[in-house]
Amino acid sequence: MSQPPAPVRQAPPDYERSTSSRALAGTSVATAVWWWPISGVVQQADRALLQPSDHERLARIRTPARAAEFITSRARIRTILSEVLDVPPDVIELGRRRCPCCADPDHGPPMVLRPHTPLWIGISHTEGCGLLAVSDAPVGVDVERVRTVRTEELAPVALTRSEDGYLRTVPEGIARERAFLRMWTRKEAVLKAVGIGISTDLTAIETHPRSVGTARVVAGLPGAPHTWSVSDLSLPGPWVAAVARHDGRPGPVALHRAGARLLPGVASAGRT
Repeated sequence: MSQPPAPVRQAPPDYERSTSSRALAGTSVATAVWWWPISGVVQQADRALLQPSDHERLARIRTPARAAEFITSRARIRTILSEVLDVPPDVIELGRRRCPCCADPDHGPPMVLRPHTPLWIGISHTEGCGLLAVSDAPVGVDVERVRTVRTEELAPVALTRSEDGYLRTVPEGIARERAFLRMWTRKEAVLKAVGIGISTDLTAIETHPRSVGTARVVAGLPGAPHTWSVSDLSLPGPWVAAVARHDGRPGPVALHRAGARLLPGVASAGRT
């Protein structure tokens, strides 16, 4: 028996008006990325920012560490977006766009449902660190904690022949694990920007690991590939991260620690 649709939470009328893309206009910055540490200790103020949809997801998380990671990241995302969009954090509703492959609303790329904004967002978190990317065009971001990786087992299903050859030139141990994760985060960031995530043949996506800083990576929906500009992000600590943007509108990337003062023009997207 079909169930009636869940009621949609309405935001106060003042926040129904669209926010403009002035958050990234008036500056050379086309994409901004924020990172934050995750300690594993949940603050009550962070928990207070959770919305009903967040509590539903939280109920499915099995470990306290992953639960803390989710709560902290959700709170940081709303706090950052409240500055970018000039609205209180508790009125920001997060959801997903429809999957570009199958139009399913449950596994498309993340988006701000309310207030309405033309800006795109990308989200990623791992043990100890979270990321939010905000851009005026499709964007994807990924972060991984450097850890022991079974590179010999994963390379045949995750790397191109060229990437595998490059990896074999890197000394075994932490250097090789970091090199593998650098290629992995580039791939995942691109696929998140496409909107499909890790649901395709990774061995068909070449990330050009010998390119330092930024690489041009081809990926897309079946039969409709696009070129993406993928930049490595320099994070402190044991993390590897990358951000992907459409190659036609790359622009610079501004990297901030959450809570730091925003660049001029990034926090001025007042309600319109």
